[in-house]
Amino acid sequence: MLKRKIYTELLKWKNESKGSSALLIEGARRVGKTKIAETFGENEFIAYKTIDFSVVSSDVISCFNDLSKIEIFFERLFLSLGINVLPKGSLLIFDEVQFCPKARQAIKTLVADGRYYYLETGSLVSIKENTTDILIPSEEESIQMYPMDFEEFLWAFGKEQLANCIKEAYIEKKKLDKKIHKDAMEMFQKYMIIGGMPQAIKDYI
Repeated sequence: MLKRKIYTELLKWKNESKGSSALLIEGARRVGKTKIAETFGENEFIAYKTIDFSVVSSDVISCFNDLSKIEIFFERLFLSLGINVLPKGSLLIFDEVQFCPKARQAIKTLVADGRYYYLETGSLVSIKENTTDILIPSEEESIQMYPMDFEEFLWAFGKEQLANCIKEAYIEKKKLDKKIHKDAMEMFQKYMIIGGMPQAIKDYI
């Protein structure tokens, strides 16, 4: 897993909200939204489950039409997913949530129930288009995720020290050593060619 700065913000959300809000990770396609959500779920929770609304069955989608009886809702949901009920305090990831607007609307009820944490992911354009007939709950926070910046790019190549040298020089407004500057420029040229998409960086490495 490539180290991403957004992970710190996910930890902050978990520790501060304690399940009182859901978090929507918005961003362009292929910036790593699903990967960071699943890594977060694996590292920080007793269990997690990803519901990818772009591929799930109509049975799963239909579960979100009626949340009047929350126990029955969860029974139907986990049966439709073909998994055992998750323990309390687990994380449910609503991946590509723009394909099921009613799942976003359900967040108010689900958060109030209190048994799980909820992360949502969605692509920017589709998220904005698919909100016409639903009420976006106030219990939903949102955060933007972008392609990897140059510092994250350096981390991916194991060059944390070079990143620290650049940061220190910037803060102290001093010149880099010539050798360090040469290394930094070589890496920056690579960054300009490869870009910040995680999969492209992983493939290059």
